[in-house]
Amino acid sequence: MLVTLFVLSYGSIRVDRQKQIPAYYELEIKGLNYRIKNGLSDFEQSKYIEKQIKRFIQRWELKGVSIAILKDEKLVYAQGFGVADRQDNEVQPGHLFRVASVSKLLTAIAIMKLVEENRLALSDRVFGPGAILDNQHFVTVRDKKLYNITVRNLLAHSGGWSQRYGDPAFHSLSIADKVGDTPPATMDTYSKYIASRSLSFPPGTQVSYSNVGYMFLGEVISAVSGKSYEDYVREDILIPNGIVDMHIGRSDFALKYPNEVDYFEQTGSQLIFSYEGSGIQVPKSYGGNPIELLGAAGGWICSSVELARLLVLIDGYPNVRDILEDSSILEMTDNTYAKGPLGWRSTTDHGNWARTGSMAGSVAMLKRQNDGVSWIFLSNTSSWQGSKFSYGINSFMQGLTNKVKAWPQQDLFNYYPIENLPLAIN
Repeated sequence: MLVTLFVLSYGSIRVDRQKQIPAYYELEIKGLNYRIKNGLSDFEQSKYIEKQIKRFIQRWELKGVSIAILKDEKLVYAQGFGVADRQDNEVQPGHLFRVASVSKLLTAIAIMKLVEENRLALSDRVFGPGAILDNQHFVTVRDKKLYNITVRNLLAHSGGWSQRYGDPAFHSLSIADKVGDTPPATMDTYSKYIASRSLSFPPGTQVSYSNVGYMFLGEVISAVSGKSYEDYVREDILIPNGIVDMHIGRSDFALKYPNEVDYFEQTGSQLIFSYEGSGIQVPKSYGGNPIELLGAAGGWICSSVELARLLVLIDGYPNVRDILEDSSILEMTDNTYAKGPLGWRSTTDHGNWARTGSMAGSVAMLKRQNDGVSWIFLSNTSSWQGSKFSYGINSFMQGLTNKVKAWPQQDLFNYYPIENLPLAIN
């Protein structure tokens, strides 16, 4: 039996039901990353974009880059540049990248979802008797101010920890040694550590960037939801909204996902001791940093197109219904000192919101601009500038998008390869 199907601008297509349904459902299960390929974003100014991005890649010695651009919440541009791996395969929009601290945005979304479900409050205390994490590690603590830390404090980087002596999240071997644990460190290790240390300032009074605070937010989400942190985010937030290929990454090269890129560090990068405690020296990007442990603070991997899909669901623009209430989005973008923003790296009163991420072997940034344009920039190569590289990315991408006066009239979120179009079921 032949049926007629109308999809987007493809017109009327007659297809065979028996041959087409399996291919369509396979694409639906795999998601956006397997539907969108390079070459779908050609338009009048795409050659200009390509030229500028290739110059940027060359200037900063990046191996591969994935770009996704939104206009009025439509995915109008998605393209990969450079190489994805050491076999010189081309970057595609569906390749997975580590996104480092962009992970904090996912964690904040999960917290706000639990708040909306009345399972949690931002004012809830996190550590100690009667708090969310009420376990043996926090029965006795060195600094009683630890008991005053709230969920909001952790989200806003105002929990009380500083990086005066380095970032504990990236010194797991030292942390394990300080508390007498055998590596690799676990969240129990970090629980012992914070219980045995004094805070640098009273919670809620100052701001000091804290990966450890977000690592514990992953524990909060698990305790409240009854699921692992990753399972809650995937099963309750991402997958129901068609985002099926985001995961907590893995430190070991042998365990990377099939469509995950390889990671490259800047020239002159030094080897460090493996976080596993083996005594072997390894690259930071492959065994130096504990990706799984970073989890809620910096462990996610995703593609530019699925990250773009998540962005339109929390951006406050009216064309696509957000998955959070307006009040939650306002809470997350409040930039009052020591109160917010939550999850975002920076927000302005003019409606520009940014989230950045950087670690050995990866750079990530997403931005919601107040002109209706939003964008994602991912690279599998770290910069010697570290976290400051985000300033260069922002300047480049803002200048690039400002030069384009007319974006393609398409929404790649709705794109299907023509041979796999879904069928209308009568």
